Amino acid sequence: MNATIIKHLARELSITEKQVTDTLTMLQEGNTVPFIARYRKEATGALDEAQILQIEKQYKYQLNLAERKEAVLALIEQQGKLTEEIKTAVMACEKLSQVEDLYKPYKQKKKTRAAAAINKGLQPLADYLLSLPAEDHIEEEAAKYITEEVPSTADALKGASDIIAEFVSDNATLRWDIKACIEKDGVIETRKKKDAEDEKGVYAMYYEYSEAIRRMADHRVMAINRGEKEKILTVSFVYDLELFTGKAAGLLLKGQKTAAEDLLRAAAADGLTRLLLPSIENEIRADLSEKAHASSIEVFSLNLEKLLSQPPLKGRVVMGFDPGFYNGCKIAVLDATGKMLTVDKVFPFRRDGDGPVTEKKLLSLIKKYDVKTIAIGNGTASRESEKLIAQLISDHHLDVTYAIVSEAGASVWSAQEAAREEFPDMAIEERSAVSIGRRLLDPLAELIKIDPKSIGVGQYQHDLPEKALTERLDEATMKVVNRVGADLNTASVELLRNISGLNAGIAREIVAYRNANGRFESRRELLKVNKLGPKAFTQCAGFLRITNGKEPLDATSIHPESYDIARQVMTLSGIDTPGAANVVFNDKAIEALEVDSFTLDDIKDAIRSPMRDYRDQFDGALLKSHILELSDLKVGDELSGTVRNVVDFGAFVDIGLHEDGLVHISRMAERRINHPSEMLSVNDIVTVYVFGIDEARHRVQLSLLPPDVLAARDARNEELRKMREARKSSGRHDRNRGNQNNGNRNRGDQGRGDQNRNGGNRKPRR
Repeated sequence: MNATIIKHLARELSITEKQVTDTLTMLQEGNTVPFIARYRKEATGALDEAQILQIEKQYKYQLNLAERKEAVLALIEQQGKLTEEIKTAVMACEKLSQVEDLYKPYKQKKKTRAAAAINKGLQPLADYLLSLPAEDHIEEEAAKYITEEVPSTADALKGASDIIAEFVSDNATLRWDIKACIEKDGVIETRKKKDAEDEKGVYAMYYEYSEAIRRMADHRVMAINRGEKEKILTVSFVYDLELFTGKAAGLLLKGQKTAAEDLLRAAAADGLTRLLLPSIENEIRADLSEKAHASSIEVFSLNLEKLLSQPPLKGRVVMGFDPGFYNGCKIAVLDATGKMLTVDKVFPFRRDGDGPVTEKKLLSLIKKYDVKTIAIGNGTASRESEKLIAQLISDHHLDVTYAIVSEAGASVWSAQEAAREEFPDMAIEERSAVSIGRRLLDPLAELIKIDPKSIGVGQYQHDLPEKALTERLDEATMKVVNRVGADLNTASVELLRNISGLNAGIAREIVAYRNANGRFESRRELLKVNKLGPKAFTQCAGFLRITNGKEPLDATSIHPESYDIARQVMTLSGIDTPGAANVVFNDKAIEALEVDSFTLDDIKDAIRSPMRDYRDQFDGALLKSHILELSDLKVGDELSGTVRNVVDFGAFVDIGLHEDGLVHISRMAERRINHPSEMLSVNDIVTVYVFGIDEARHRVQLSLLPPDVLAARDARNEELRKMREARKSSGRHDRNRGNQNNGNRNRGDQGRGDQNRNGGNRKPRR
């Protein structure tokens, strides 16, 4: 392992070098992230999954960075141009992009104007001009390079200027300086393209829009990118072109007088405007997009994590209700384990709807199977179905509740091979009702079967880099699945394949063994499964539970490697089995055991609560029995709702209307927050207040703050704004008075120069 990189990581992550070294060692030995996080806390100092992943990724990046530095230095040395100054600059780089910027002047160029000029033998002429000759012998010097390919002195000087222009563009220090200036003071402008069609006005906000680059929010970057991609918007930069032209010329002239000044200034301007600035603009756009992509991926993964962490609805018979108009509503009744009891279909919303038949059929199913909760999909005809169910509950005084369940991806699962194998005689649309019901019973077990990108809890997901998105969502899934664990005798292949140490192939072997031999009676029996060796057993065993098996500890999160210690803990404390009532540990006797404190604490927690579910700490589904209409609402109303999605600018909350209400980020807290995820997560059940109602568009604006608190906060903010404006106005008055006095002493060009430096010459670039 690279000791320098380990020191760097320890410093960057604010942890010890030992934590970094031990974590990397375990990863290199083939241990999984969940296993290390759960069962090797003594070695890592209790680092969590995110920290372990960060160590792994950062170490790989730093290794790649070190390798690239060595490769670049070797390539430059091969050209005989390596100096101590270049070596020091390369070794000081902290990013791969910085290394590439320094390598650019030495990189083999393709078909550029400068490369063509060099091939014509004009490099010495360019070097002559760059030597800043005092005497004006430029035409005479250029005449020496006239050939068949260079017919005139003008052509020679043009070629030499092209070489100098590329020299300006390739200068890393100038690039970094100008890029920093644009990022600090530059502005991005957007305009609607002439004759562009945007019928719904999706991008109306950006038809004539400008914003400082340093203030651009990630979601606005994504919106602008998409508008440009759809050929609705044009995007340009605004910055101080004259300032940058001076910097480029200064790079060549070095404050000296020379007969080649005009030529060098022209070449510098050409290199700046034709090569360097477009490249920097592209780089800044790429940086903004990369940051926005990373933010969106992180929001998506956090939303997915919370969605998968929703607690199951235990001990209830559930009716899955997949709404539809012409093709009817599909019904599936499921027992408390998710086993299908029956399926049916009703047609309450067609013109020839069977209202009485629907009511009779639903009542019959509810009473026959003792249905306690109805899961209604949130797609087409969802609110009409909700109204139907709410009316049924009210009219017949049923002890039944319902919940609106996201059906995103249900049709995807219904068409998959696993769904066809489980329900070969059912139509696809009937299978979706099963999926909707199971999502309420056990969200993790059902949603794990679906590609996370189809679950619908992200923003601009189709604009995100596929590989990075998939990797991050897989990490979120891995984290939740292993924190929850899986019942070895009921878990699906899809769930098992996400368990530490397992893959799809081994998961299928586990299910095949279970089907052939019946239920597992102990974790040790896993070693009989084809393809599952001792290494995989070590990684997976603690995450797979067996209830009512031969070994009581198999039902806990205690790893088999710690069973002897666990039994000693129970014996010393007078406990016969995990979960015994009123557990009291004999801590004095336990202290003598040779076990680290992290493992011991986990063992005690597992003995105290062997069946504890990680998901129990989160909000469950919001169960309702009556419907809400838009006409029922008025500004200021207090409501309960479920957070359906969290995005950069706010959160969408299901309050029982056809469309989710929006809580804008500005109405989430009395203080300023950077991102809605600081306040809300997907599936949170929250109290919200109606802030605004748009009946024409059926939209509701919500607030997390009560109306009086929101009004008081806004009043305070307005007062502070006025005070700041007053201070600014006073400052401007004082500066203007000072400038007026200066002007009286020194009128004319000084004032005009100040005006230019303060932005009078800012120019847009496309």
